[in-house]
Amino acid sequence: MRFEQHLNQKQSQTQKLAMTQELQQSIQMLQYNTEDLLSFLEAKTLENPLMEVKIETDDYDSPIKNTKNYQQSDNDREWINELPDESISLFDYLIQQIHLNYRDTYLRKLVLFLVEYIDVNGYLSITLDEACQKTGATSIEMLDALTLLQMLEPTGVGARDLRECLMLQIEKDEEAPELAYIIVEEYFEELASRKWQVIEKAYQVELYEVQTIFDYIQKLSPNPGARFSQEKESYIIPDILVHVRDNNIEVLSTKSSTPKLIFQQAYFDKMTQAKDKEVEEYLKNRKSEFEWIKKGLLQRGNTILKVSEEIVKRQSAFFLEKDHPLVPMQLKEIAKAIDVHESTISRSVNGKYLETDFGIFELRSFFTVGLQQGESDEELSTSSIKKRIQELVNQEDKAKPLSDQKLVDLLLKEEIKISRRTVAKYRDELNIQSSSKRKRYEKQK
Repeated sequence: MRFEQHLNQKQSQTQKLAMTQELQQSIQMLQYNTEDLLSFLEAKTLENPLMEVKIETDDYDSPIKNTKNYQQSDNDREWINELPDESISLFDYLIQQIHLNYRDTYLRKLVLFLVEYIDVNGYLSITLDEACQKTGATSIEMLDALTLLQMLEPTGVGARDLRECLMLQIEKDEEAPELAYIIVEEYFEELASRKWQVIEKAYQVELYEVQTIFDYIQKLSPNPGARFSQEKESYIIPDILVHVRDNNIEVLSTKSSTPKLIFQQAYFDKMTQAKDKEVEEYLKNRKSEFEWIKKGLLQRGNTILKVSEEIVKRQSAFFLEKDHPLVPMQLKEIAKAIDVHESTISRSVNGKYLETDFGIFELRSFFTVGLQQGESDEELSTSSIKKRIQELVNQEDKAKPLSDQKLVDLLLKEEIKISRRTVAKYRDELNIQSSSKRKRYEKQK
């Protein structure tokens, strides 16, 4: 009697453990993005001969499909320019030029040696003294080799610091401002920190002329090697499609984000004819595994679709209005609306993407923190406030840019109460420089 009771307890615990394992797998599938989900399923097919994964494609033609972080501009730039650069590496490009332009001499061997120490941004990562020690070359020979290296494309390659990188680009540019090279060489720190009165006095020039040189420098590349792809970019596969027609919003799941599982029935039937108990048990377990993975996959797709529908419903203005405003929204609101735990919403929106005709957006980007305004308890989203700060800066007099305190005062007039510290924080997040660094000097008419 006691023995039977002990056996029943053990069976109950085993069943509970199996349920927990299935639940963990379902949670895993929900938090995977499309790429990770495919990897997970492909790994399962290697373990389970009864399971086959089929990836379906969507019957629509989208120019932004499978492009990374695409945002359509007001000028409707051509989407083809957004495709990843699959050119050769910077290293291979430099090697080709060296063999093409320089004869096989000792000096060329030194140039080839230096190329080994060019980093992904195009900078030389070894000092000339270290290079001489490693090769036995003289300092003059190594400097000559560096000079040959710096004559190659992209312009600026082989520089040892940012200043030299800019000087190399200025030197090769026939349209560079007259004093640009010498100012970068002798007063680079002052130019960068906008201590322009020092430069004005040293060269007897007007501040607007320094401004012109500063604007020119801004257009040069600080990382000349960065345009060469070191590895292929990963593509975004959208999970959700949003179509807007006549102010009606349609939300759909993409086929490519929900792979189709196929049960290998013919193989199953063939193996069951063996009449072997171990084989039968194995097939039973593998079939059971197939069924709960298929169930979990379906549940994952349904959950992401439900969450997306609720997000689109609450953020309808983003899809319908030209300036795409966002309203404050939190995870718990969506969780309550579709009656699931907040953690489920978090897993559903991380790494999942929604595609519209004006770009691809991660689902979690639609959740914004709100600020309560005065007695009305009206909430403004952080993104809305940032947008207003950006607008005010864009409209300011560049000769007298708005300070953080002035931005606070202007926002307060619009009944947006926000501290100067918060304005500074948002300004930094928007990559807007301080007012002293935004000040421009123009030639007086």
